[in-house]
Amino acid sequence: MLFLFSDVGENDAPTRIQVGSHLDVPRLLEPAGEAGLSYLMLAKKMEMMPERPLALATGEAGTVYLCHPFLIHAAQPHRGTKPRFMAQPPLYPADPLQPYREDGSYSPVEVAIRLGLEL
Repeated sequence: MLFLFSDVGENDAPTRIQVGSHLDVPRLLEPAGEAGLSYLMLAKKMEMMPERPLALATGEAGTVYLCHPFLIHAAQPHRGTKPRFMAQPPLYPADPLQPYREDGSYSPVEVAIRLGLEL
């Protein structure tokens, strides 16, 4: 989640979001299996990801972005004149992610993982 507590315009260091990257990350993680990858190991593999357009998380105070946990995002320098206030608290899933369920009752996050894995 990304909470904007002040107005954030293009010059106010909005978070950069790589549109659609949540569909690429599952393919990078899948070969590692249950062991997963450290952040640094995953960051090295991101060079293999396709080029994606960037979007800026701008908005008025009170705007909340609910993002897939695999969405690639980053900070950037502040070029505005007023400070911006934001927070990025985690939103943990109620149950562990299971992209291979027998009953097919996938959460929206799992559906996106499956799309990324082309299942």
